[in-house]
Amino acid sequence: MAKKSPDYFLREIERANKGRLKIYLGAAPGVGKTYHMLQDANEMKARGIDVVIGFVETYGRKDTEEQIGDLEIIPLKEINYKGVILKEMDLEAILKRKPQVVVVDELAHTNAPGSKNEKRYQDVLELIDNGISVMTAVNIQHFESLNDYINRMTNVKVRETIPDKLLEICDEVEVVDVSPETLIERLKNGKIYSPDKIETALNNFFRIGNLSALRELTLREVANEVDDRLLEYKNRKNVIGLKGAQEKILVCVNLRFNAEYLIRRGYRLAKMLKADLFVLHVYNDDDLRDHKKLKKLDEITMLCNKLEAKFYMVKSNDPAKAIIKFAEENAITQIVVGQSVRRRIDEIIRGSIVRRIMKGTKFIDVLVVADPRG
Repeated sequence: MAKKSPDYFLREIERANKGRLKIYLGAAPGVGKTYHMLQDANEMKARGIDVVIGFVETYGRKDTEEQIGDLEIIPLKEINYKGVILKEMDLEAILKRKPQVVVVDELAHTNAPGSKNEKRYQDVLELIDNGISVMTAVNIQHFESLNDYINRMTNVKVRETIPDKLLEICDEVEVVDVSPETLIERLKNGKIYSPDKIETALNNFFRIGNLSALRELTLREVANEVDDRLLEYKNRKNVIGLKGAQEKILVCVNLRFNAEYLIRRGYRLAKMLKADLFVLHVYNDDDLRDHKKLKKLDEITMLCNKLEAKFYMVKSNDPAKAIIKFAEENAITQIVVGQSVRRRIDEIIRGSIVRRIMKGTKFIDVLVVADPRG
């Protein structure tokens, strides 16, 4: 039997002291995530498990409201914001009550100003760190790396996002799935939105093509996550023949509009290949004197932190040369760059950056991503 390292046992001890996280994942509103979550909570209570509701949103759906049953509900906390009383989940009250399990709906929700944490998912992480297990629900479109893809597919910009890491660290994912036809029927019957919103929803987010694509995306994401966990398990158990991936993805960005798009595209590629993600910005002195570019730099840095990408800045007047050097020093296997906006005559005189990168590197694939504006 292989000898376990002290770090292995430390991780196991830390894991044992934390709560568990279960995510009910759906392709769209109305699939029944909250309904099933409450149903499971009632079954837990019947088995003697101490389970309470920290926050639940029924949207007035009668079937969902009935599932609350006699589950204990922790009263919401009132926050006075500019003379308006807002109600939020009472994190402190739950920590003080310390149940075994707490139901926390609407994982992607942004808390009211004045709350301890900016986002509800941060509340959930705090509950888990304090040994309280959490059951929560969210739709696929709220994961950060899918933001651009969802926008292009549905023409809807999702404002509230959560880190993909939550899907990676959770102990269990349950996909609550219904066919697009069933979902549209529920919408028409007033089981998802109020009557005044039905027609708008049918003509926008709830188009059959959108729902089919979102459903496929949800199932694919969960399948990828299961594969990741299987690989992690086999590596942890020292299964012969399985090793960590050696791929390393480098996304090269400047301070233009499409930087975030490229980073998210690189993240998706890195996740698929189980690879490390690097983001590189080659800058010059002028960049640091431009307020708009500095603001863009802050936005890029924040996104890299959110996606846990390694962000680097290199000063150079020759971007291609700097990219080639960085790629060689960091054993990069794939480079992601945006479509050039240089005039054809400039590329003829000075040379294409992409061509120079391909000529100056060996055994590195270069992916040129088209301008998302078309």
